[in-house]
Amino acid sequence: MSNDPNTSLVIMGVAGCGKSSLGVALAQRLAFELIEGDDHHSAGNRQKMQQGTPLTDADRAGWLATLAGLLAQRHGRDVVLTCSALRRAYREQLRAAAPGLRFVFLDITPEQARQRVATRSSHFFNTALVDSQFATLESPVGEAGVLRVDAAEPLPQLLEQVAAWAHSAPTSPTQEAA
Repeated sequence: MSNDPNTSLVIMGVAGCGKSSLGVALAQRLAFELIEGDDHHSAGNRQKMQQGTPLTDADRAGWLATLAGLLAQRHGRDVVLTCSALRRAYREQLRAAAPGLRFVFLDITPEQARQRVATRSSHFFNTALVDSQFATLESPVGEAGVLRVDAAEPLPQLLEQVAAWAHSAPTSPTQEAA
């Protein structure tokens, strides 16, 4: 992949879907720069999430603006961003900063997400917030430039699916991994 602006990817989904694990593996595999979205939350947002208080659109506004700015600064470079991108408006904000941006939607059930979040001892996200993430989620299925994958699949299988898709030409309809 060269400096084609369409090479930037967002690994998205609710908490516990595996964004960071897939993002790190994919960035290494493709030799892309990794931007870990969680690293850019404000201290106030982190505190709210630790306490089990769901973030509002207003809470997320600064975080999304920061991520959009980081994408814009790197436009034309190969980037993997991990970001929940729960609402369509959030995804549109990121797309506006990096035209041609594509999304990998790690689809997971609420039960699986709760279980995964409960096992993460070093993360600031409170398990009580999983349901609020699903309530906020506006599925990207049907949006252009989106690959839906099953987050329950093993990481090596997800990595293969997403790497192959990342090397393919962008398409209009949402794609679903086989």
